[in-house]
Amino acid sequence: MHDYIVSCCSPADLSQEKLDSLDVKLLYSDFTMDGVPFKDDLGKSMTSKEFYDRIRAGQVGTTTLINTAEFVEYFTKLFETEHKDVLHVTLSSGLSGTYAAALAAADILKEQFPERKLYIVDSRGASSGFGFLVQALCDLRDEGKTIDELYDWAQKNRLRVQHLFCSTTLTYYVRGGRISAAAGRIGNLLGICPVMRMDHPGHLTVHSRVRTKKRALRALVDQMEELADDGVNYSGRVFISHSDCLEDALKVKEQVEERFPHIKSEIEIYNIGAIIGCHAGPGTVALFFFGKER
Repeated sequence: MHDYIVSCCSPADLSQEKLDSLDVKLLYSDFTMDGVPFKDDLGKSMTSKEFYDRIRAGQVGTTTLINTAEFVEYFTKLFETEHKDVLHVTLSSGLSGTYAAALAAADILKEQFPERKLYIVDSRGASSGFGFLVQALCDLRDEGKTIDELYDWAQKNRLRVQHLFCSTTLTYYVRGGRISAAAGRIGNLLGICPVMRMDHPGHLTVHSRVRTKKRALRALVDQMEELADDGVNYSGRVFISHSDCLEDALKVKEQVEERFPHIKSEIEIYNIGAIIGCHAGPGTVALFFFGKER
């Protein structure tokens, strides 16, 4: 048993089995499909396959911010049932107001629980890259680090978690307003796949545009060689996530294993959940690892 709790929101895109193995508490985000509300409960209410099939069929998914009142209720329950301090990690403040809502809740709870510590960490990340940071914090917790040491480490090292994304279609980036409809039409005709990175403030930005899916997937691995700690000698963890395109994720995994022979642990693959999936749509592959500070 640990003497404090590590917690996060569901857009960390880790499986329930993984979260259980890490002993991490989870707060579900909400989303709607054509106006019908759902919990982002790791596929329990709606499987990943069904979610992306609905999007392909033209249904519109929208996300709902976890508000301050929900955070107050969640943290209060943890304090009253677990009687431990809490370190909670949120989706990037560059993508969502979740971090600000969690901070406001922490301020409210200071008076009610003056004996408890409640640290809120802005991951500056998304999807399993956000989950990658949670994994690193749990590793440090299991090494015996205190909650204060974890918070300090997260503030200093969160930008070392590199996020590389590519998408095989521009349709959903047009829908989300990231690129124009005209550019999307031309890009889809030419088979252009955007290759994206997460920047310093935690925004997703287009780094390059590559023709053909095969080249885009290879570009992820090329950029990993450029950015990873020790280049091709990188030996740390690697996570991959995908939005209903497992075959593409497996191709990236195979290329990473060939290019980086010193990786010590199994490369882990997860589904991109509904919160990120509402904006990315199907056909996105993401690669996460420790590297140069963004």
